Amino acid sequence: MKDSIFKTLKNLIKRYNELEFLLKDGYTNLNKHNFSKLSQEKSKLFNINKLFTSWNKINIDINNTKLLLHDLTLGSLAKDELNFLISKKKNIESELKSFLLPENSYNQNCCFLEIRAATGGNEAAIFSKDLCKMYIRYAEFNLWSVKIINVHTSEQGGGYKEIILKIKGNDVCRKLAFESGGHRVQRVPRTESQGRIHTSTCTVAIMPDLPKSKKMVFNVADLKIDTFRSSGAGGQHVNTTDSAVRITHLPSGQVSECQDERSQHKNKEKALSVLYAKIHTANIIKKIKENSLIRRTLLGTGERSDRNRTYNYPQNRVTDHRINLTLYRLDEVCSGKLDLLINPLLREYKMKSLSMLD
Repeated sequence: MKDSIFKTLKNLIKRYNELEFLLKDGYTNLNKHNFSKLSQEKSKLFNINKLFTSWNKINIDINNTKLLLHDLTLGSLAKDELNFLISKKKNIESELKSFLLPENSYNQNCCFLEIRAATGGNEAAIFSKDLCKMYIRYAEFNLWSVKIINVHTSEQGGGYKEIILKIKGNDVCRKLAFESGGHRVQRVPRTESQGRIHTSTCTVAIMPDLPKSKKMVFNVADLKIDTFRSSGAGGQHVNTTDSAVRITHLPSGQVSECQDERSQHKNKEKALSVLYAKIHTANIIKKIKENSLIRRTLLGTGERSDRNRTYNYPQNRVTDHRINLTLYRLDEVCSGKLDLLINPLLREYKMKSLSMLD
């Protein structure tokens, strides 16, 4: 274990012991808010303390076992035991490093998922709708809630030029983090009379919904707010009043729109939430480009030039180009079994992150 990691762990264990002391008489010496805050901090350090204690004990066992290697009677047994202890030590070190990985902005339980048709015209819009169905089915498998925030349908074929979903549930952002970027489809369009395969693309963006305490305060002068009549379903009301809202953040150029609610006030509130998320995600992407090869490789930049994944319908094949994973199970993936792709991505990210600690 590197000295820098060992030093970090020692400091965390020291903090854990301090928290134990502080919380012994917590109800008498701490107010409710501070007691809760310190208890949460201690809870996060509990597993690190437990693993570090085991790691220290194994080091002692390893040293004691080495003393028996040259014993004529116990030497062979000691060698086997030593190999077992060294393997166990490596596993514990790997777990400890996992706890030291910095939490990222995607470890939240609520996000906006934006899908946009890119190249391919109407076929791209149809693919956008297919991706939306895939993510909704995946959300159902995970017992997440899904709500449509805004949608622009195509003129033909009933596809989506753009759709934004709000998804809430356990582990949402962590699991969906690597969906951001370019998605490509290869298939024969319904309108293709000669059976030729066409290629179309969509972009997906995962934007964590920030808690109110972390949301930036907008300068009113930086916002351009437009209202217009909704073009969506909802009866006469949405077609005769300016309930839909479009907000442009002038300094960044980010635009957010909502026409899902009948109330202009509610649409404005939702549009602002999406705008917060877009600006926050744009800042994350900027940091990715500047600082982290791993994040740039796996998470993507969210730009159209990214080619994260290809969905080939004639061959029932899906390929994730970031980790060179190809599966001939596209039908299952489209039915919502996205963990076939997501779990290998999460493992790859963890392995690369851990390797940077070595």
